[in-house]
Amino acid sequence: MQTYIALLRGINVGGHKKLKMADLKLLFEGLGFQDVVTYIQSGNVVFSAEEGTGLPEKISKEITGKFGWEVPVLVKTADAIAKILAACPFAETKKAEAYFMLLETPPKKELMAVVAEISCPNEEFFLTPECVYIHYGNGARNAKGSNNFFEKKLKVAATTRNYRTLAKLVELAG
Repeated sequence: MQTYIALLRGINVGGHKKLKMADLKLLFEGLGFQDVVTYIQSGNVVFSAEEGTGLPEKISKEITGKFGWEVPVLVKTADAIAKILAACPFAETKKAEAYFMLLETPPKKELMAVVAEISCPNEEFFLTPECVYIHYGNGARNAKGSNNFFEKKLKVAATTRNYRTLAKLVELAG
């Protein structure tokens, strides 16, 4: 049995795609997953499963069937997210304020090279095949280097969480 963390993108944001965490927990349990725990309203789920193949598609399909709308789902092992947190290149003070854009698949190397050359005022980022580590000097709200920005440039699906959320999810998985 492996412990996973599912990150749903775009639910409960601005009153769209409203999904209660109690309903999400029931949905995961209905799929046969065990030890299901949700964390805050932004679609974070820790769970255990025997088989890891096709989990994002299985979860997304079930959400579409039950609620009628599509939700991108990213699933990583708890160990993989712990390693991403440990590899954060920022100093501790910036790390606590950082955002972690988890990438569904590694981007093409040539796209990574182009993106690595981009500079946004008051925004600092480091790019790896698994994650874009971002520190927004003036806050995330008006940042140029948003999730959508990096998805378009890297041509991969991604979802972003802050340090506190990911650290708590790893703790819950522990």
